[in-house]
Amino acid sequence: MASEGILLGMGNPLLDISAVVDDEFLQKYGIKLNDAILAEDKHLPMYDELANKHNVDYIAGGATQNSVRVAQWMLQIPGATSYIGCIGKDKFGDEMKKNIKKAGVNGQYYEDETAPTGTCAVCVVGGERSLVANLSAANCYKTEHLKRPENWALVEKAKYIYIAGFFLTVSPESIMLVAEHAAASNKFALITISGLTDAFAGILNEPFCPFICELFKDAQEKALPYTDYVFGNETEARTFAKVHGWETENTEEIAIKISQWPKASGTHKRITVITQGADPVVVAEDGKVKLFPVILLPKEKLVDTNGAGDAFVGGFLSQLVQEKAIEDCVRGGSYAANVIIQRSGCTYPERPEFS
Repeated sequence: MASEGILLGMGNPLLDISAVVDDEFLQKYGIKLNDAILAEDKHLPMYDELANKHNVDYIAGGATQNSVRVAQWMLQIPGATSYIGCIGKDKFGDEMKKNIKKAGVNGQYYEDETAPTGTCAVCVVGGERSLVANLSAANCYKTEHLKRPENWALVEKAKYIYIAGFFLTVSPESIMLVAEHAAASNKFALITISGLTDAFAGILNEPFCPFICELFKDAQEKALPYTDYVFGNETEARTFAKVHGWETENTEEIAIKISQWPKASGTHKRITVITQGADPVVVAEDGKVKLFPVILLPKEKLVDTNGAGDAFVGGFLSQLVQEKAIEDCVRGGSYAANVIIQRSGCTYPERPEFS
C-alpha cells in the first residue's frame, strides 16, 4: 500500500482552458486545427475571452502535473501524491489550486507576483482541436520556494520524485537539490528525456519536444547520473543518441546505453522506459531489453491524444510506488494512456478499472 506523500512531482503547471469555439474564433487569432503552438502577443486576449464567453472546462495540466494527477487517480489513496510548480496570483491560479485539490493531489505552488498563471487554450471545433500554450509563470519557479520548511518536508516524505524534462529549462538548481537528496537517502529519482507529451497513444507516435536533448544538454547530463528511471519516446531517444554521438538509431540499443549511463549513487540500477506508439514498450535494465505490448485502440474510439504520454507515466508510477513488478508498471501505464485517449483532454472517469 502506498503511503501519504510517497510520490512528489515537480514541473511546469499549465491550466488547460478547453472550450468549443467556431471557425470565426480560429480566424480571429490566426490558429489552425490539429496544431500546437506557443502563444504570441496576438494570442494573449484569447484566454480571457474563452473564460468569459464560452462554457469552459479547466484542467490542471502541464506534463508533470498530468502524470501526478493520473497516478493519484490510479492509486485512489488520499494524499498519496504531491506537486510543486509556479503559478501567478490571479483567477487562473485560483482555478489551478481548486482543480488540483479536487484531483486529490497536495499542490504547493510558488505564486509569482509579476507573471500570470501559465495557460493552454484548447480550442475545439468538430472534435478537432488547436492548442495554444502561454508558459508565463510556469517559467518563474524559484528554488527559495523549494527550500521553505513546509515544502522541503514534501521532498523528505516522498520516496519517488518525478520531474519531466521541461523543468530543466526552468530550475535545474531545484532538480539537482532533490536529485542529490534522493541519491543520499536511498530514494528514487525519475525524469523524462524530454517531454513525452502526446507521444504515446497506442496508435501513433508523433515527434514532440526533442529540443531538451539539444538545447539543454549540459543541464540534462548533470541530472542524469542521479536518475533511477528515465522515460522517453522513440523520437526523443534517437535525438538523445544523435546529440551524444551514438552511431545507432536502434531504440533498444539506445535504451540500454541510457540505462548504463554512469550513476552518482549505486543504490539503485537505472531502468530506461521507451514508448513506441503502437509498437511494444522497450524496457532496458541490467544490459538487457524486455518488450511489452501496449493496449491497441480502434481508430474510431480515439478522441484525443492530448496528454497520452503523461498518462502513461502516471499509470506506470502508480504501480511503481506500490513496488509492483516492471511488467505491472508498464501495464498500468498502457491502461492509463488507453483511457485518456478515449476522452477529451487529460481526464479520466471517477475510478479506474485496473487490477
